[in-house]
Amino acid sequence: MSHVILTDHAERDHLLPLTHTRPVADIRIGLWTIAERWKRRWDASVSYLTQEYLTPVYGAPRSGESLYVNGALFPTDEVVEQIMSLKEGETLTFEGKWIATRSSERPAEFSANGTEARGDISVVERPWKIFQWNGWAIDQDMEWLFKNAMSQAVPSHVTLIGERIFVDEGAEILPSIINADEGWIYVGKDAVIMEGSMVRGSLALMDHSTLKMGAKIYGPTTIGPHSKVGGEVNNSVIFGYSNKAHDGFLGNSVIGEWCNLGADTNTSNLKNNYAEVKVFNYALGRREGTTSQFCGLTMGDHAKAGINTMFNTGTVCGAFANVFGGDFPHQVIPDFAWGGAAEFKQYRLNDAIDVARKVMIRRNIELSEEMEGVYNHIHDHYPVQK
Repeated sequence: MSHVILTDHAERDHLLPLTHTRPVADIRIGLWTIAERWKRRWDASVSYLTQEYLTPVYGAPRSGESLYVNGALFPTDEVVEQIMSLKEGETLTFEGKWIATRSSERPAEFSANGTEARGDISVVERPWKIFQWNGWAIDQDMEWLFKNAMSQAVPSHVTLIGERIFVDEGAEILPSIINADEGWIYVGKDAVIMEGSMVRGSLALMDHSTLKMGAKIYGPTTIGPHSKVGGEVNNSVIFGYSNKAHDGFLGNSVIGEWCNLGADTNTSNLKNNYAEVKVFNYALGRREGTTSQFCGLTMGDHAKAGINTMFNTGTVCGAFANVFGGDFPHQVIPDFAWGGAAEFKQYRLNDAIDVARKVMIRRNIELSEEMEGVYNHIHDHYPVQK
């Protein structure tokens, strides 16, 4: 396979705050990130063409003949086959969106003029698409996984309904109720489902993650690696390294990495008047409709919520926000905001990075100078408005 350069394109700014700290292709949907899917399913050699301030962390794209591919594209067999068939200088598009270009040199622009792609093409262009498409993405990943790997046995003390379950090496499932009739269940390497948990698929519980005792999980839900989740969760995606360890409801939401939701934190995912939920869009500078009645919380990396925090329907919480106190905070919580319903102040950068360093070392990950530079960039370019 040709080298694949996963490229941030027009979708990137519409996916903020999730893309503050990662290329678009590092968004998790289904079991894996988009980049991991290219590597795992097609054994692709991958690099990123991303924002300049992210390049010290993710590296520069490789030179030479490559396939430049929209990083927001969810790769399927059908679209990958069409991308691979491109010749030098040819471009694949879909409904006015740039999909891919084969080129020996970095194109001056990525134009939406080219050959129209066939079939259903999925481009993750808004945060809410991540949880809306998550069930379909889990189906795609699990069908491939079952053909290419061997599941461990499900312990006899588990009440299992249905057969669509894959248990990876080292996973531990204590006495619990798992309904795999409603959707696929994936229990990742060294993941743990504690006793008393109730799971209704689809669920992707990724490597080294834990469902706490008595957790109630409704799919389609993905819990990324090294996360701890308890309470009630419905149709949500947690990227990884985040905790919602206690009671409280999380629904129709996308949570980044290194986040913590305090005990009894709750998200509203449905308005009292059952109207369409509108969500703030960084690129547009205003709220836009989701065409859905259901949308909870979008939370950027390293954001924290104190105990008993209440998030209103369609809330966007920026990276490094620290939210606490009674009543509902505003539906738009800036990056590096410190406060709650009454007001938000600027979270001091040194304090925020000090907390990040402490949080990361708990997962045996050291905060690099390069990543600290990313955090500095976000702080300087997205200040809290006084």
